[in-house]
Amino acid sequence: MIDFVRNVRLWFSPAEVRDDGETPDYRFSLANERTFLAWLRTALALIGGGFAVDQFLPDLRWGWRVGLALALLASGALCALRAVNHWVRCERAMRRGEDLPVSRFPALLGVVVAGVAVVMVVVVLLGWEA
Repeated sequence: MIDFVRNVRLWFSPAEVRDDGETPDYRFSLANERTFLAWLRTALALIGGGFAVDQFLPDLRWGWRVGLALALLASGALCALRAVNHWVRCERAMRRGEDLPVSRFPALLGVVVAGVAVVMVVVVLLGWEA
């Protein structure tokens, strides 16, 4: 928990990350940044999908529409937060010469997105009013 709190503090002062260990090959730092940006694109897509479900499926029952929209919006928010945390953790690990951190978050995100997709398939097969 203490490491998480330290990482959150580093989100807002990335210059402090430089105090940790030695500077890695810049190509690794740039690759870490590209990964961060890919996570942000994923977060934006999930948020856009949440708004799309809410705005463009008015015939869908309110509970289903709001539930699916909130699942996508929450997934997008978590994905954006996770992107920053993962960037900091990877940058610190590279500077320390440690193995890159592993995470269960990609699997969790995949399961949530797949769950929403399955629900959407059922909704489409059964019709909007079902």
